Amino acid sequence: MEESSLTVAPSILDGDNYETWAVRMTVHLQALDVWEAVEENYEVPPLGANPTVAQMKLHKERRTRKAKAKACLFAAVSPSIFIKNHEN
Repeated sequence: MEESSLTVAPSILDGDNYETWAVRMTVHLQALDVWEAVEENYEVPPLGANPTVAQMKLHKERRTRKAKAKACLFAAVSPSIFIKNHEN
């Protein structure tokens, strides 16, 4: 059976719908396999000297996962809330 890559984005956080938005966003990020980057809030340290291929692959995966999660979150917040929270 062919796997579907369709994921439905959650609604936009507008300040009045946080509870439902948070549940939907969690599931959305889990479906995209990027929830770990949010839940663990890890930093991706720079690669050391002479990294192995496996270390380079893991570094790229973790960096990409974190960027995808951030992009999803930024896209799902209304501009007024984004600006207000981004300035703090």
